[in-house]
Amino acid sequence: MRIVLDAVSKGRAQRALPATTTAYESGRAALVVAETEQRPTVLGLVASGRMKVDTGSVTIDGRMDARALRRRVAVVDAPVVAEPEPNVSVTGVVAEELMFAGHAPTPFAAARWLEGLGLEAIAGLPIGNVDPAARIRLLLELAALRKDVEGLVLVAPDRHGGEPVAWWRIAQEFAERGYAVLVIAGQASRTAIDALEVDALEVEEAAR
Repeated sequence: MRIVLDAVSKGRAQRALPATTTAYESGRAALVVAETEQRPTVLGLVASGRMKVDTGSVTIDGRMDARALRRRVAVVDAPVVAEPEPNVSVTGVVAEELMFAGHAPTPFAAARWLEGLGLEAIAGLPIGNVDPAARIRLLLELAALRKDVEGLVLVAPDRHGGEPVAWWRIAQEFAERGYAVLVIAGQASRTAIDALEVDALEVEEAAR
């Protein structure tokens, strides 16, 4: 699966989203920069077929098919539209997502699921108090439970703090599992991740 956003924009004078071009595909993690409070969410909705664009196009495997996009791509942790309430317990968040995925939405089922991921220690915490990396892993895993989901659009993980490298590595892990992963973050995160990849390349070349 390959999704291409070609010069997409939204709003009068492109205020909600300036013209943006990016792509993401199965087996790879891509990072695209969107700054300000609103734009990452707008871009996430556009990239998953949940918002129409004013200019440009969004295609999935070469076709414009918003319905297929909505079915096959999950929006993860987008502010306002797809983020859990901060005071809800992790167990409560998991139980609700298990219900959406067609599983038993009981506290026992949620506890077993968290234990399977090694996240049982955070079960009783409010989701708003969870370490950024653990939060991202949890929400990506829950999104991946849903039927037909092949793509994950993670919105503004950097707003929770922590090291960008931590959530970027998690995104890459999901790509290695075959998902098409798009991460929308700020320029500071882009700079940090680019520096990491340059360092990794230098280490690899030195080892040859």
